[in-house]
Amino acid sequence: MEIFKKKFYGTPPGVSHDFGYVSKFKKALYGLKQAPSALFEKFSIVISSLGFVSNSHDSALFTKCTDAGRIILSLYVDDMIIIGDDIHGILILKSDLARQFEIKDLGYLRYFLGIEVAYLPRGYLLSQSKYVADILKWARLTDKKIVDSLIKVNIRYFSSVGLPLTNPTLYCTIVGSLVYLTITHPFIAYVVSQFIVSPTTIHRATILHILRHLRGTVFQSLLLSSTSSLQLRAYSDVDHDSDPTDRKK
Repeated sequence: MEIFKKKFYGTPPGVSHDFGYVSKFKKALYGLKQAPSALFEKFSIVISSLGFVSNSHDSALFTKCTDAGRIILSLYVDDMIIIGDDIHGILILKSDLARQFEIKDLGYLRYFLGIEVAYLPRGYLLSQSKYVADILKWARLTDKKIVDSLIKVNIRYFSSVGLPLTNPTLYCTIVGSLVYLTITHPFIAYVVSQFIVSPTTIHRATILHILRHLRGTVFQSLLLSSTSSLQLRAYSDVDHDSDPTDRKK
């Protein structure tokens, strides 16, 4: 920390030096809003010097191609995942990062941002069972009811149906959490997307119905098969007028 003489009326809390001096910190303090930006800037400089390139679609995703394969590093604030087929290169990367930052190697990926990861001979199993349990806790459901269907059939929902909620905070929190849940539960994506901007009493009742369905499928997981090809497949419903508002799927 450096001390500078400057016309300044008052001093920051906890500073005891003479009146008229202010402090300039040489590095960001943990917990301040500037700290994540400063950390990312420092990390970007270091990782770039090691030959990694930032992805044009996600600046926190870095890749490096070597003679032995490819190394991919994904950064989220101060947590990171490193994957790749260049095992020796990964060991060198971790050693290089340890010389620049105080890091802790947690071993194989088991849990990250609400996603549980399990390793099987046929691939990787992704689950958000704990995350689903947390959503049910936030929703404060008083019953133990489980429903088989994700949504009631032959019902069309308008954005304006029902009375607006006086306090939509909890509703928006649950819907936002369900959007994140689509990572391992892609089958709820279309249903949930209908209720993102419509916090009404009818839509709240439907969201609770979806939660009761998830309660019965809490341990359902997504398998990323090791034998699956990289061919992209897409499916579409032939019903092109299912949305009563704009007649689009």
